[in-house]
Amino acid sequence: MKLLGYSIVALTGWLMLDSAQAATWTVTPDQNLQQQLDQADAGDLLLLKPGAYLGNFVITRPLTLRGEAGVVLDGMGRKHALEIQAPDVTVEQLEIRNWGDDLTTLDSGIFVARQATGARIARNYLHGDTFGIWVDATADVRISHNRVKGNTAVRSADRGNGIHLFNVTGARIEHNEVWHTRDGIYIDTSNKNELIGNYLHDLRYGVHYMYSYHNRVSGNHTRNTRTGYALMQSKFLTVTNNRSENDANYGILMNYITNSTIRNNLISGVQNSRNPMMQQVSTRPEGKALFIYNSLYNKIIGNHFSHSDMGVHLTAGSENNILSGNAFIDNREQVKYVATRHQDWSHEGAGNYWSDYLGWDMNADGIGDTHYEPTDGVDRLLWKFPAAKVLLNSPAVETLRWVQRQFPVLKSQGVVDSHPLMSIPALVPDEAHAEGGEGDGNDAESEHDKHS
Repeated sequence: MKLLGYSIVALTGWLMLDSAQAATWTVTPDQNLQQQLDQADAGDLLLLKPGAYLGNFVITRPLTLRGEAGVVLDGMGRKHALEIQAPDVTVEQLEIRNWGDDLTTLDSGIFVARQATGARIARNYLHGDTFGIWVDATADVRISHNRVKGNTAVRSADRGNGIHLFNVTGARIEHNEVWHTRDGIYIDTSNKNELIGNYLHDLRYGVHYMYSYHNRVSGNHTRNTRTGYALMQSKFLTVTNNRSENDANYGILMNYITNSTIRNNLISGVQNSRNPMMQQVSTRPEGKALFIYNSLYNKIIGNHFSHSDMGVHLTAGSENNILSGNAFIDNREQVKYVATRHQDWSHEGAGNYWSDYLGWDMNADGIGDTHYEPTDGVDRLLWKFPAAKVLLNSPAVETLRWVQRQFPVLKSQGVVDSHPLMSIPALVPDEAHAEGGEGDGNDAESEHDKHS
């Protein structure tokens, strides 16, 4: 009998041959791992038995490389410990350490080459001096449930980033933990990628964006970094339901960001005094929960900025942004805005919650009956001439403020919230944050678990 010109016997034989091509190979430390990788067929599984595998290994065909508990790939202090040069490769459950220390040659624990589309990297532990995982112009990569640790004996600027994406599209980076590298996740010239549910702590920057469009950042947690989320020179970012805790200088930094949405993020405790990395630093700039520099046409909605040195600092022509439904709670200083253009931080009849607002709500509609004005001319004078702070509570300064209140015509323009909220708006859960990732959730205890 024939089907489309092929006999059933021939078709059945082909299917059997195709299924026979995928095999599981057990590899032990006394075998040559590179030779086993070169001899494997497409679709094969190489299962590594416990022990140390010394060398710099390259995968050149689609296969799965999986380790049992106790497997270590040791790069012997040079080059990449593991390089993926084929599509549809899976690397999982390995400990990778001691790769090269040359940032110029991009030495990495795992280097994902351009042709390695669809790579899957899951449940690995990497510990080294330079880049943990470098993805080099590769499409559709999945990196999940990995733990990447840097070397604190190396100066921060000389370490690599935990996970580095360069010119990447379609990547999903989820549920990873990165600490003691330079930056946690660095995204450069990469579009249409997702960062979901990662824990990034004890770093320079937790998330660092440069020149990237249409990326989503959701459900991540930064802690004890210098900057939690450094968003720079990028457009069309969606940053939702993230958390910044005890980051030193900035919770969210927006530098040349346009047409982006910053929504339902919790930024708390941006104070140098709380961050252990800053305890030995003599000069400590004030911590800013939100810093907006030369950024326009963004929606900053429904976030909580609390217990920081400064709630928000707006500068360098940052205009035409929507700020509404946010809560500014118990910040030492709520707003810094040096310019004199009028900025109304309310939208469609709803403003923001300010913990130091002293107005009232006579009609009980949840909106304050008087405007909230966080700064005045005296504040700008003190920002311009910091030495004048010694006069802060002097009769002269109090007289200036009284004159401004009595004669509004003398008051300069600035930030005003014409519809301040009387109660703290609740954060709205993000369904995308709750999405499950790859992996079975049975990873080893993370640093996050120890802190919880």
